[in-house]
Amino acid sequence: MSSPALSIRPVAGHIGADIDGVDLAQPLPDTSVQQIKEALHRHKVLFFRGQRLDHAAQIAFARQFGELTYAHPHDDAPPVDHPEIFTIDPRRFEERYGAGFLDEYRKRQYSYFDGWHTDVTAAVNPPAGSILRAEVAPEIGGDTQWTNLVAAYQGLSAPLRAFVDTLRAEHRYGGARELGAGSDYAKRIDSNLLVAVHPVVRVHPETGERAVFVNPGFTSHIVDVTAAESRRLLDLLYAEITRPEYTVRFRWEPGHVAFWDNRATAHLAPRDLEHLDVARTLHRVTLIGDVPVGPDGRESELVHGRPFTADRVVSAA
Repeated sequence: MSSPALSIRPVAGHIGADIDGVDLAQPLPDTSVQQIKEALHRHKVLFFRGQRLDHAAQIAFARQFGELTYAHPHDDAPPVDHPEIFTIDPRRFEERYGAGFLDEYRKRQYSYFDGWHTDVTAAVNPPAGSILRAEVAPEIGGDTQWTNLVAAYQGLSAPLRAFVDTLRAEHRYGGARELGAGSDYAKRIDSNLLVAVHPVVRVHPETGERAVFVNPGFTSHIVDVTAAESRRLLDLLYAEITRPEYTVRFRWEPGHVAFWDNRATAHLAPRDLEHLDVARTLHRVTLIGDVPVGPDGRESELVHGRPFTADRVVSAA
């Protein structure tokens, strides 16, 4: 007996789709898994509303799409018995690293970054995808936005596409010791330094699409050009990838789930909650990624650290 087709409804012109008619807490038939994969490749981020998942069910759902990483390169305390879960809640970080944590990460260009970013691109094998579910969501504020990096690449002029196809950039997580260097959190980050050099344009391993693969959260500079040239080139690319027409915005409610292709998107965490006394708790699992390849066939290069896998290797400060 064949399973019914899922309801897939695009929600923005370049990115995002709502998927209905599926219970993520139950094992999915192969046909549904394939439909979700195809929808992810087409729409880049998928939204599932009103799901009933706990940690174990979220992990089981994600494993139908690939192997999972450890929670996060710098997380030494994921939920007990669920090392794949990374909990996103500023109160958790403040409890561990002190009340100054939020002030510090606003100053740093890496870490639990609240600007536009693609997850953990400082690893030589950035995650293939991420699945985030809301446990607690505020009644106002706290939305997340995603942008389509394939559309951003296609929006560049042909001469500029040909030029950026040839470039490579360093992505860094840690090492800026002049910023908050004395805190326990800064020491932990720098004790687990991640640095890789990636192509500025990445070829998607499954669709063959080309995507701009730089982001303000982790890209430190374009290599083999001057510092001034790097800043201007990155500013141009950042302006392109954050054009509103390439984006979609998602309103969280408890039970909502977002599944995005980390190879073809960047996302923006909320910036509108700092003055509000509200709670927001989400849980993320991450699919192990492959090593990016550029249009010239060259793979990314590991500079410091190790690949981001299921292994837990977090050095204490």
